[in-house]
This record gives sequence, C-alpha cells and structure tokens, in this order.
Amino acid sequence: MVDSHHKTTTMEFNSVTKKLPKHLHKFIVQQPYSSYTAQNQAVWRYVMRLNIHTLKKTAHDSYILGLKKTGINEEVIPEMEGMNRILKDIGWAAVAVDGFIPPNAFMEFQAYNVLVISSDIRTIDHINYTPAPDIIHEAAGHAPIIANAEYAEYLRRLGEIGAKAIASPIDNDMYEAIRLLSILKENPNSSEAAIAVAVQQVNALQSQMGELSEMAQIRNLHWWTVEYGLIGTLENPKLYGAGLLSSIEESRLCLRKEVTKLPYSIEAATVNFDITSTQPQLFVIPDFSSLSFVLEKFANTMAIRTGGLKGIQKLIASQKLGTIELNTGIQISGLFSAVIKSGTPIYFQTNGPTALANEGTELIGHGIEQHPNGYGSTLGKLEGINTAIEDMSPKDLEVYGIIEGKSTSLNFEGGIKVTGEIITGKRDLQGKIILISFKNCLVTHNETVLFDPSWGVYDMAIGNHIASAFAGPADSNSFEAIYRISKQKTTPIIYSDQEKKVHELYETVKTYRTNNADAIEVLKSVFIELIQKCPSEWLLLLELYELVYDKDLYLKNEIHEQLLKLKQNKHYSKLITDGLDLIIKK
Repeated sequence: MVDSHHKTTTMEFNSVTKKLPKHLHKFIVQQPYSSYTAQNQAVWRYVMRLNIHTLKKTAHDSYILGLKKTGINEEVIPEMEGMNRILKDIGWAAVAVDGFIPPNAFMEFQAYNVLVISSDIRTIDHINYTPAPDIIHEAAGHAPIIANAEYAEYLRRLGEIGAKAIASPIDNDMYEAIRLLSILKENPNSSEAAIAVAVQQVNALQSQMGELSEMAQIRNLHWWTVEYGLIGTLENPKLYGAGLLSSIEESRLCLRKEVTKLPYSIEAATVNFDITSTQPQLFVIPDFSSLSFVLEKFANTMAIRTGGLKGIQKLIASQKLGTIELNTGIQISGLFSAVIKSGTPIYFQTNGPTALANEGTELIGHGIEQHPNGYGSTLGKLEGINTAIEDMSPKDLEVYGIIEGKSTSLNFEGGIKVTGEIITGKRDLQGKIILISFKNCLVTHNETVLFDPSWGVYDMAIGNHIASAFAGPADSNSFEAIYRISKQKTTPIIYSDQEKKVHELYETVKTYRTNNADAIEVLKSVFIELIQKCPSEWLLLLELYELVYDKDLYLKNEIHEQLLKLKQNKHYSKLITDGLDLIIKK
C-alpha cells in the first residue's frame, strides 16, 4: 500500500477523460508510481503470472485478449499514462483514486467510459485476496474485459443508470464503514482491536439495512456481474468478474461444486454480499448481451423511469441532493423535504439551495442564487378543468386569467390555492409553458400557508405529475459539492528498519532480473542476508530461485531447501507450491 491521498493530479486529460464533469475531478489522484516498492512489484508479478497461467483455462476468452489490448503485462505494475494511451483506442480511460469512492460517483465515472483504479497495491500478507480495491483488482481485473465491446457497453450503461440510483442514509454509512474496514485490513500497522470494531460496525449496519434502496440493489447487480460474474453454462462456466480474475484464491474456489451456481436474473438485485469473505453462490450469464437485458429490466423499476409519489418519497428519505422532472420537462434539483399528496402528489418542497432546469440545462435566473433557501411548487390540474395548464391554448389561458400583468386566483385539485399577480412565464423549445412567476403571491393548502407574499417572487413549476426522480442534479454545474470526499484516508504503511532492508534486497534482485545480468555472487549474498534477517520471505526466495534455476545448481538447491522448509507452514504452502510450478513450467 502506498501513500496516494496527499498527491494532486498531474494527469493529462485525453479525448475520453476531458469529458468528465468538474465535480468528479476532486477524486482523481496522481498515481504514486515512484512509491511502489520492489516488493510491491514482486507481488504484482507473482499474482499476474499465476493468474494468467490459471485463467487461460478458466476465464472467458476476452480476458487474455483484453490483457494484450489494454497493454497490461505480468512483469511490472502498469503506469496510468501508458494504460490510457492504449485504452483510448477502445474508447475508454482510467484514473487513479484513493480507495473506495462514493457509489454514485463511481458509477458516474463509468458512465463516461472511465475506470477508477485504486493506486494502492495489496500487501504480501494479502496476496491471495484483499478486501480493499487495489491496482491488481482494478487494472488487471476490470480493464481486460472492457476490450469486449458488448461488455463495455453494459458497463457504461450500468454506470449511467447507477449514477442516478437513489440511496438511503444507511447506504452512505455502509460505504464509510466498508471503506474504513478495507483501509484497516490492508494496512499491517492496523491494530486487531481497530479491525474488530470496524468489522462489528459493518455487520451492525448490514443487519439494519431493511428494504434495499435503488443504490443498494444496483450495487448488488454490479457485484454479481462486474465483480463476481460467471459466463457460459451452469455446468461449465467461465470467469469474467474482476473480483474473480484478480484473486488467486477465489478464482479457484469459485468453480468448485460447493459454490452454488445460479442463472443470473433481476432477483440478483436483492442478494446481498459480504466483501470480507468468499462468496457462497455466484450467478452465471449465458452471454454478455443478457447483462443489458437484466439491467434494463431493473431500470424500469427505478424512480428515474417511474417517478410519481414513490419517486419523490425515495428522494426525501435519501436526505441527499436529487431531482424530480415533471411531465412538462422542467427539472427541480435540491434536497427534497416534503410532499403533500391527495392520492397523487399535489405539492413538493425542498430545503436549502435549489436549481431549476430543462433538459439538463439550468434555467437562466433559476440557479441556487435565486433559490438559496428552498423551493416549493404545485402539481396537478386546476380544479374542475380537464385541460392541464401546459396544454392550454392562448385562448384557454386568457379565459382562466393566466395572463401577464393580471392578478389571478388558481384553485388546484387537492386544495392548493395560488393567488397573485403574474409577472412572466417561461416556455420550452416547443413553446409549452413550464414556469409561471408571481408577485404578491399567497399559496395555501386549506388553512396552511405554503408561500407568503413577503418572501418575494413565487416561481410556479408547471406540470401535472412527476415523470422521473433520480439522485444528483439535473445540471451538474448548478451545485459546487455534489459528492463529498471521505474523511477516512488511506494511510501509508510505516515500515520497520528490517522491512526496509528486505525491500532493498528485493530492489537488488529486481535490478538484476530487469537487466538480465549474470551476477550469481550478488544473488548469493542476497540469499545469505535474507536467511539471516528474514528467512520467511518466501516471495523473494522464489524470485532468487527463478534467477539461479539454470545458472547455479548449488545455490538453486540451497534456496529450494529453504522453500521446502517454509512449505511446512500452512500459510505459505500453496503459495510456494504454485510459485515453484510456474518456474518449472517456464
């Protein structure tokens, strides 16, 4: 794990990343490439070599082809700039971030064809699997599969739809809890007590989830496809999920009969997961096109497509910035606090800064400067009149007194009454009225005052029902802070003097391997020092063994003997066996 959160981005934006809205830029960090230790590089090399060897038989064909297309190789941790030059050719890009970022922000990056890649790399202690996002998982797991055009389009659409999914307050708590747990678990400096408290917090929140929000369900769909998806038949599936492709342990375990294989369907949205353990069941798709079919089916259940009373109630419950769009196309973005209903919504209210827009563009004069303290408006038709205001002809408007410069009283269905002098109105590009502004205006619901004349101009949105409701603003330029960065930062590992010395030994070995130098005496001295100071450093022993394998029989046998001793420890046994197999087969 490296210290990335103090870095600022110096990334050069290309044709893909330059399309990112400014509110996402704050999550981008500079990849701290020079901070990767030689041990970090060895971890990358070991995992990648082993995974590629194993996954040639068990992964979907797109994986190996995608590694070549995206320029990812097994020898060195990829540099973001190099990845971007190649990803650009398939219409994608990658940016470095500090660990987990808010789910809606993560999804929005995807909607712009941008992969977010945690710049940290797992420690040697978590070489099999890490609960924290790391560059092995992100770059070597996610990037190769997007070279498949059908899958890449699914990922983009998932991001597009997921970015608009409405979350609940507990979702945010869960995000923060999982982020903290992943940070603590991956850092060897963390205390067992701190990890135990973090685990307890995650478990407690999991038990309180109740009815799953849209975001929780989208997160489940993402997990069971993008992260842990299988493709093919139930009897003989292949791997395509990044969590499987980047985990030595899970890539093997997942295909065993003990792990239940289920046909992927919309029901997967209600199946929760545990990020800290292996998965008891996995979902199998017949082909990549089926992913988009299920996604569209789920999207049809979301408030962005259904709107209505449930849609605005979801926004109120979320306690986060959201948007409703009326049937006329006018969009109201803010923190929704209340809705008055008479069967259907007849009035809504926001608290704090609110902006009005049409087709994703803020209406001139109706940003948060104009509506800093909240906004409320009527919904529905006038009482006893079948024609909605937006559908009225100029003659109808005159008949009902809806004329600029005239005082009028409008009685809406459900008991909302608007009385005041009409100042002006706004129409959409098709000429339909979407907003009417009043002065000296009183708005009441029965005996309750909803707007007082002393509050200034009353801007009444026109529309008889809520057509759509979604997370975030209609126009991202309307608000400065759409997402907030977590206060929990990825903490740099503090290495002991002995660990630093071991890293120096890794660096020596790496130098001679990279330069293909014939320096047996140097490697022999590294081996002697390693045995004296850190004899359990199995990965460096494997690196040494590979370099001397066909060059020095005596040293090779000495190293092999030490590896066999370490194999008696169950924590190293499988790792060493796999490493030796790779060297022998090579």
